[in-house]
Amino acid sequence: MNWFNRKQKSVLCIDISSVAVKLLEISKANNSYTIEKFITVPLSLKTPADINSSNTPEITEALHAALTTTKTSLKHATIAVSPSSVITKIITMPAFLTEAQMEEQIMIDADQYVPYAIDDLFFDFEILGVNQKNSDLVDVLFVASRRSNVDERVSALTNVGLKTDIVDVETFAMENAMSLLPNYSDQPLTEQTIALVNIGASFSSLTVLHNGRIEYTREQEFGGKQLTEKIQYQYGISFNEAELKKIEGGLPSSYIEDILEPFKSAMSQQIQRSIQLYNSSAGNRDINYLMLCGGCASIIDIDKYIERTLKIPVYIANPLINMSLSNKIELNALYKQAPSLMVACGLAIRSFD
Repeated sequence: MNWFNRKQKSVLCIDISSVAVKLLEISKANNSYTIEKFITVPLSLKTPADINSSNTPEITEALHAALTTTKTSLKHATIAVSPSSVITKIITMPAFLTEAQMEEQIMIDADQYVPYAIDDLFFDFEILGVNQKNSDLVDVLFVASRRSNVDERVSALTNVGLKTDIVDVETFAMENAMSLLPNYSDQPLTEQTIALVNIGASFSSLTVLHNGRIEYTREQEFGGKQLTEKIQYQYGISFNEAELKKIEGGLPSSYIEDILEPFKSAMSQQIQRSIQLYNSSAGNRDINYLMLCGGCASIIDIDKYIERTLKIPVYIANPLINMSLSNKIELNALYKQAPSLMVACGLAIRSFD
């Protein structure tokens, strides 16, 4: 399974979460990107088993609806798997080896890196550069996932007639999407430490990039779905209605004090705890600034709230900021969801590299 090196001219990116399917079609010309198609189709998953699976009748129905509504002509797609289903390791290998020889050696040594048989895995690798301690060695990023994790995502696309060309990892996709964001410091990105916080539907993650490379990542079970469920039960409405009102408004005035403020506090505490764990492993390295993405980044003034709490500059990630839009795209609807499109945009950029 190739995670790194496949190239395409235009791409269809599919991001499946526990509450929605996002479809993003992006084209590229002269180093400029244009969003050709976009849609988010909410899911109505009823059981924990459904939430943990990316190949269910509900997801098939949502994918079919997305393809039908956008009328995309593309039949090949890129998709990402959760970092929790992937094993990544930095390994060192002799610099004189060819990529074919490296692949052969990794297959021989795989049992040193993962607790599964090589036949049960999809794996890929990328040469990061010369090892700092020994110039005769190179650092190699090794990535592996059990075939069942990847096959499940691929099957979800196959069910609606799509062929999966690239399977990436959500963390790597977001790292790639960082190239689309402004630099909020006077220092070059390769000399900074940046924390990327993704608050998704069911999970949140902290990814720290130091000198342009992922140095630390941590995922935990906390996300916007908890806020939606509180709205649902507090006001006796359906999950989908609660999700819609959370984004577009229309909730009672008590919502802010009774539900939103406690959630913002819990969200800030989760981020603070993750940063403390990072600091304990990295020796209290200063973070230049924090980029906030995911659905919860759209909460009004959440960046200011977290900045006051953490005493770190906080910005909302908008990977669409320098992209053109097709005249078929509804601008306001798209930009409301911009912070939650880091994975989808990162998938596209990876494909164009």
